[in-house]
Amino acid sequence: MSELLTANNIVKQFQNYRALDDVSISVPANSIFGLLGPNGAGKTTLIRIINQITAPDSGEVFFHGQKLKAKDIEKIGYLPEERGLYRKMEVGEQALYLAQLKGLSRAEAMKRLKYWFEKFEIQDWWKKKVEELSKGMQQKVQFIVTVLHEPSLLILDEPFSGFDPINANLIKNEILELKAKGSTIIFSTHNMGSVEELCDYIALINQSKKILDGSVREIRTAHKTNTYEISFSGNLLTFTHNLWTGAELLDTREEHGITHARIRLLGKTSINDVLNSVLPHITLNGLHEVIPSMNDIFISRVKAGNAVLSNHLTE
Repeated sequence: MSELLTANNIVKQFQNYRALDDVSISVPANSIFGLLGPNGAGKTTLIRIINQITAPDSGEVFFHGQKLKAKDIEKIGYLPEERGLYRKMEVGEQALYLAQLKGLSRAEAMKRLKYWFEKFEIQDWWKKKVEELSKGMQQKVQFIVTVLHEPSLLILDEPFSGFDPINANLIKNEILELKAKGSTIIFSTHNMGSVEELCDYIALINQSKKILDGSVREIRTAHKTNTYEISFSGNLLTFTHNLWTGAELLDTREEHGITHARIRLLGKTSINDVLNSVLPHITLNGLHEVIPSMNDIFISRVKAGNAVLSNHLTE
């Protein structure tokens, strides 16, 4: 798969603070790429470098296979976490103004705005001032302005912040539709549920360094721990006894007379070995492998990285 954007060995220093330390990412074309990390990790700095708001101290960014140039900003749509609408301006007037800044003619901007305002059912907002709108309403307007010029790269920083579930779902569907039409999206968020639902690839930045990257599916698979959940009817003590030494019982819960037992395989034991041991004594209702969530992986990798840093500082 070809890369739409690559950032190679990016370093950015602010006085005594290193915001990015030799960070590289590759964003495949026509994908949703999650840029993840705790607050202060360096995500926003990298986004600002891609948007040419600031420049790296060293390293390079390539866009469509060429070194990033000033005019490339016309092909990028950026929705910052800190929204930037002028509160005293009318919504329609402001949307029209911002669309023309992106290179659209007035006539084309009006045509596209009419389409989006009707799609989001906000035609009645055209003459309202921005300050009359709720935070969620303002975010809808800014989302429209971000995508209006049909950029090949969209950078969305916490796009669901402040939205109720209905409007968050609306924006989620729009993101998926934009991808289906060929857009590439960099998606920065703390919501790991959204990452699993939307992202094809991720990069995790912590303490200014990239500590993990790859496809979401491959990362989750790589972090498997040989853990399974077995649902059954029967005596829990008998079930536990027949696990023998091949598996460790982690926890259990009971729902409507069905026991759900989470086990971890030990040594070279296979799940078939466990089933052969317990099936004569229980009635099996279900079995599935427990794959770590992106939230679990995020927490474990960040904690591990922080522990390593702490050990270095105390040595």
